[in-house]
Amino acid sequence: MKDSTVREGVCGRPRANFLLQVGHGENRTFSVVTNALRILVVGGYGVFGGRVVALLEDEPGLTLVVAGRSLARAGAFCAGRASARALLVPAAFDRDGDARAAIAALAPDILIDASGPFQAYGEGRYSVIEACVALGVNYLDLADGADFVAGVSAFDAAARAKNLFILSGVSSFPVLTAAAARRLSRDMARVDAIRGGVAPSPHAGVGLNVIRAIAGYAGQPVQITRDGAAAEAWPFTEQLRYTIAPPGRVPIRNTLFSLVDVPDLRALARLWPQARQVWMGAGPVPEFLHRALIALAWLARLRILPSLSPLAPLMHFVMNRMRFGEHRGGMFVEVRGADASGAPLRRSWHLNAEGDDGPLIPAMAVEALIRRALAGRLPAPGARAATGDLELEDYEALFSARAIHCGAREDAAEGPLYARLLGSAFDALPAEIRAMHARGGVHTARGRARVERGNNMFARGIAAIAGFPRGTPDTEVRVRFDALDGGETWTRTFGEKSFASRQFEGRGRSERLLCERFGPLVFAMALVAQAGRLSLVLRRWTAFGVPMPMWMCPRSESFETVEAGRFRFHVEISHPLVGLIVRYTGWLAPE
Repeated sequence: MKDSTVREGVCGRPRANFLLQVGHGENRTFSVVTNALRILVVGGYGVFGGRVVALLEDEPGLTLVVAGRSLARAGAFCAGRASARALLVPAAFDRDGDARAAIAALAPDILIDASGPFQAYGEGRYSVIEACVALGVNYLDLADGADFVAGVSAFDAAARAKNLFILSGVSSFPVLTAAAARRLSRDMARVDAIRGGVAPSPHAGVGLNVIRAIAGYAGQPVQITRDGAAAEAWPFTEQLRYTIAPPGRVPIRNTLFSLVDVPDLRALARLWPQARQVWMGAGPVPEFLHRALIALAWLARLRILPSLSPLAPLMHFVMNRMRFGEHRGGMFVEVRGADASGAPLRRSWHLNAEGDDGPLIPAMAVEALIRRALAGRLPAPGARAATGDLELEDYEALFSARAIHCGAREDAAEGPLYARLLGSAFDALPAEIRAMHARGGVHTARGRARVERGNNMFARGIAAIAGFPRGTPDTEVRVRFDALDGGETWTRTFGEKSFASRQFEGRGRSERLLCERFGPLVFAMALVAQAGRLSLVLRRWTAFGVPMPMWMCPRSESFETVEAGRFRFHVEISHPLVGLIVRYTGWLAPE
């Protein structure tokens, strides 16, 4: 309901206060929200539009008009969000119809276009933007098509004349990637190359319009920057492997990325014109489906198939049913350049997101801009790609409330092993843990330990072969660290019994992991630094160089902590079939 008070809206038109309903049934209350924003979300009940609504529905200062071709689906979507504090209003909107009349009737302050696929729009691709400029409505979209986003700048003069913001590509590509690249390069004298990629969770769910966009450009020529000049490339026909590893967190498994047609290929090249390479990829999983898409893209590139577009419904069906693997996703941006002296620099920014928080990230740029608008901080007038309208700080404020973690790495070949793998997370560890891992050459530590062993014959046999110490309630322990050639050899002596292992930085599928070799067995572990504790989380293992299934792997619970100013360790090794093999706990002090 509206009251009689009239105010000026964001776009300069008269605005009414809204009497908003909070609660349901007998518990309903009403409050007047002054100067509430009215936002039209086109595609509002779709995959990305629904996520935009989910991120903004807790804001009572908003009226969200959820619009799409089906009024019934829009109504059902709104009715299913009983906890929303924003006012949700269903509406019918067909972008192929009279967009100007529809927008005028719904009278939004800001229109968010979350429909698509933007790559498939024909001659009237900018009809919604044209209507918004004519009516004085601010505009945001989540476009992922490079051509579409690049063409929005044609409306810049008209938008400035009406004091409007028309922002395109308001999503991870290119807004978040540009913000990360700015932070990584802010003290570089020269930027030579930018590359990045997104690895979505296999459980995230993929909309049909996204698949249509991918099918439309896979294997078709696009323009990229390569060797300092414009070049032609074909999405999904060139690849790289990368491990996304925020400092101190469990990395995303080493992922295969394929080149994709996203706005970054042009937008980042304009922001850093001296860059000799700009490359962006996607790493969908499971990998065998990704490789099937690569094969189809090659058929399109070789013109055996004119396009993959007819296969989009089948691809959508398969991708949304072949969901297995970890429910976590991630993203990386890497910048190579040089400092003022010409010395080469290589930095990378990493993000991982757990569970259902990851799929929200592409819509968070819209969330950040709308929340800034509510606080009175509007984007500057004009029409453009939104690459300069948000910084990482804007994202980090939103990430902090969710299971989303990010951080930067300064890639260096020198320095202590654990410091190289942990990056900036190493400096946040307690001094006692850092002291144990920050020294080079040969050094030792001494302390006391308690050792427990499994009782069955299988556990005793495995412990004897590995050279683990016998069980004892208390014994002297001495560890010798030989930190040479970029790795470390640890020789542990419990009383008179010694055993050794070699630790080194993983490569290939074990990139960003700490590898530890016991004879023919190599265990690759993530170094996780949280709340003053350093944990070693097992991620993969090999026997005689052959990757082995994790269900066959021994289980390990290993961590280091500080208690009463003393470095303490806990190592427990077991196996589902034999139970406990060995557990040793105690303390150490550097000699």
